[in-house]
Amino acid sequence: MIDARILREDPDAVRAAQRRRGESTDLVDELINADERRRSTISAFEAVRGEQKGLGKLIPKAQGDEKQELLARAKELSQQVKDAEAAQVEAAETYDRLIKALPNLASPDAPEGGEDDFVVLDTVGTPRDFAAEGFEPRDHLELGQLLGAIDTERGAKVSGSRFYFLTGVGAQLELALTQLAMSKAAEWGFTPMIPPALVNERAMEGTGFLGQAADDVYHLEKDGLYLVGTSEVPMAAYHSDEILEAGSLPRRYAAFSPCYRREAGSYGKDTRGIFRVHWFDKVEMFVYTTLEESYAEHERILGWERAWLDALELPYRVIDVASGDLGLSAIRKFDCEAWIPTQGKYREVSSASNCTEFQARRLDIRVRGEERTVPAATLNGTLCAMTRTIIALLENGQQEDGSVRLPAALHPLLGEVLRPLQ
Repeated sequence: MIDARILREDPDAVRAAQRRRGESTDLVDELINADERRRSTISAFEAVRGEQKGLGKLIPKAQGDEKQELLARAKELSQQVKDAEAAQVEAAETYDRLIKALPNLASPDAPEGGEDDFVVLDTVGTPRDFAAEGFEPRDHLELGQLLGAIDTERGAKVSGSRFYFLTGVGAQLELALTQLAMSKAAEWGFTPMIPPALVNERAMEGTGFLGQAADDVYHLEKDGLYLVGTSEVPMAAYHSDEILEAGSLPRRYAAFSPCYRREAGSYGKDTRGIFRVHWFDKVEMFVYTTLEESYAEHERILGWERAWLDALELPYRVIDVASGDLGLSAIRKFDCEAWIPTQGKYREVSSASNCTEFQARRLDIRVRGEERTVPAATLNGTLCAMTRTIIALLENGQQEDGSVRLPAALHPLLGEVLRPLQ
């Protein structure tokens, strides 16, 4: 959640951030009113509770009619205290619900607009000209079937649509990518992690995934647990309710986990192959730092994502995501999009988000400075989303005979070429 002082001292800045997201400013006005009522009910409760305590000291000393009057007043106050406490609780619940619905304040540096209003920051590499090479490129599913690497038919038979098996060299390729990604991250100073893929409600809500993204979340109602859509969730909650020493920052983690997404609202989109699926594995970078350092750390995370794609020898571009396409928690997000030959366009394979203090305030993660404690800042960035990376590697590295040349970084793990089954 945002700092309540900004809401009180500069509500116009909050309204402007909402407009940048394409959201109504009505929520801001509702919040201001709810905050005023919350504070007034606290004052009212403290006033009647103080009078009640004072009266409790007078009654034992009083006698006769005075004592009867004080007892009568005490009875009145008892009910007033109950009513004031109930009003305080109701006002606090209303404020809490509204403040959690308010997104982080979109950065004025992010482009304004919706999904298609991003700004291209850089383009790296040149897509292959398959026509000049004399053959029509196959898509990742056809290549995966030739290689014995991807089985979507049995995935659907076992689990339903948007599920798959990685088989043979497909499974080996994911394991190789995982090993390479975790090794790279360790070289860059990240602590490798394997977090739980099931989390409680506080972890899911604390990272902002029970807001606008709630329809995409798998919920196990019987157990009160949620399947994570990204290891950002358990890693954000990893230091919940803790005070971190300033000297220990930044704390950088690289977490490998399965990711589960209902893909609500994506009916008919990317139905072929393994581009948009209900489950995939991913290595995610997650960082705790200070608010002041978060902006530079955001650029560093993007730099590591680019270094990863460079190592995989993929053509890609970097975009600055428009404010209307940001998630609830991020003030700014950069996406890296790899070229997918058979689609004739760039598609997202990684993203880097600066969530500033938003998640830390929800999860009560603080930093102990020289004078006081302050909320930490959190950032996240994809290092390797397995299915989309496999797609990009297969399609960009394919040869006319259906074999696939791998980047040099993977040669020690898988060799130079993946060959079709005989």
